[in-house]
Amino acid sequence: MRHLDGENAEAEAQMKDDDRIIYGLSETQRTLMAHLKERLFAAGLRITAVQAGILFLLIQKDGRSMTELSRLLFTDNSSLTRLVDRLEKAGLLRRLPDPRDRRTLIISITEDGRKQAAAARRIVRSLNEEIKTRMSPEELEVLQRVLGRLKKEYSRNK
Repeated sequence: MRHLDGENAEAEAQMKDDDRIIYGLSETQRTLMAHLKERLFAAGLRITAVQAGILFLLIQKDGRSMTELSRLLFTDNSSLTRLVDRLEKAGLLRRLPDPRDRRTLIISITEDGRKQAAAARRIVRSLNEEIKTRMSPEELEVLQRVLGRLKKEYSRNK
């Protein structure tokens, strides 16, 4: 059974003395996202983890509206607009007019965006597998159960 080591052990010890669960979850997420960003850039990709998330959603269903993307990513429209601007400038997606509503723009992934997303997905899967090797099966099961319960309890769409 492999456990977290080094600076992670220090953070784990601090968490035992600290009951700020939201803070702990947030710090863990920030740490993992920063690590993922480093891996994406080291692989020569020019997207962040959040931008990869947008591309993943567009591969899942191309032609989403800004409102739909914003809702799925739990972000406000202005933050999403900045992210989409960067992805569009990089040639990874494009904005198209919605034929059903000219006030709405549809976001569509480009072929280059698909390639970047596929490479990013391989890196994300690799990191997920690495994380799993650092926990015992029991720890992993508890983690997944607790995260699932928190998501269900605090979901906007109960």
